Amino acid sequence: MFKKILTFYTKYFAVWVVLFGVAAYFWPGLFLELEKAITWFFAVTVERVLPPSFRLGKGMNWFFALTMFGIGAVLQLEDFKRIVRRPAIVLIGSAAQFSIMPVGAFVLAKLFHLPPEIAVGLILTGSAPGAMASNVMSYIAKADTAYSVSLTTVSTLLCPLLTPGLTFFLARSKLEVPFVDMVVSVIMMVVVPLLIGFGVRHYFKSKVEKILPVFPAISVTFIIFICSLVIALNKSYLAQVTAIILAAGVVLNIYGMLAGYGVGSIFRMEIPRRRTLAIEIGMQNAGLGTVLALEHFGAKTAMPAAIFVFVCIITASLMAAVWQRTSAENTRN
Repeated sequence: MFKKILTFYTKYFAVWVVLFGVAAYFWPGLFLELEKAITWFFAVTVERVLPPSFRLGKGMNWFFALTMFGIGAVLQLEDFKRIVRRPAIVLIGSAAQFSIMPVGAFVLAKLFHLPPEIAVGLILTGSAPGAMASNVMSYIAKADTAYSVSLTTVSTLLCPLLTPGLTFFLARSKLEVPFVDMVVSVIMMVVVPLLIGFGVRHYFKSKVEKILPVFPAISVTFIIFICSLVIALNKSYLAQVTAIILAAGVVLNIYGMLAGYGVGSIFRMEIPRRRTLAIEIGMQNAGLGTVLALEHFGAKTAMPAAIFVFVCIITASLMAAVWQRTSAENTRN
């Protein structure tokens, strides 16, 4: 019964993101106080025994680190073996991931004449790796789920250099981009907890598998809170610029999905893999973009990433529902 509840909770991730986002808009104080309490909790417990270089400070940073721990605990050695077995298509997908979206975000920031803080936030969102939720969407859409897991894994491992690097290259004319600090942040919040989670799964496999549904649920919970907190931090500012940010986010998302499917078509991939590329490239790990923006730029810069979470989950859910109805026979070529 408990497993079914967790599966239901994880499956309807998009619903909870929207509901808690609305709640954060109307009752922002609740989320802001909760974040303060969590920051205090980690400061007086975990961080007291950690060396200074391993302290993440804000509760939101710890939230994201725990999210990546949960994702790492779901990964298996087989997921990495798949990458070795078919490096060409993984290379194609990864190259598309870190070229289509960052360049698209940069162009849209120019076309929409976005303010510097918002422009940097959009570029940072476009430079993020693929979202872990894309794996679930690929499964629902009858896409190549194994390919999706491979792409997400590779882009996550590449992001400590590529996400700060692309943001620095494309956005430094807008604001000063702290490249080195961002690299350190991504390593501490993404790579380290991901590897710890993977190690826990690998060395305590029998025990972890008994509670495996808990880890995706943990990741979902923290991403929901991160997005909600950004809404709470920006309640007064949201009313002024939501239309512009929303339009830029929607266009970036749809462009990414169409371009991803197009890349699959150009390389004559089977339709399930084209669907995977559409979902994988269209869905960015905007949760990471949100945390990096709050850590290094400010609340306004985090807004495009927070809005993009809503947009990409809704559009991917709609596409997955449409593609799910397509018979298996029609998805092979």
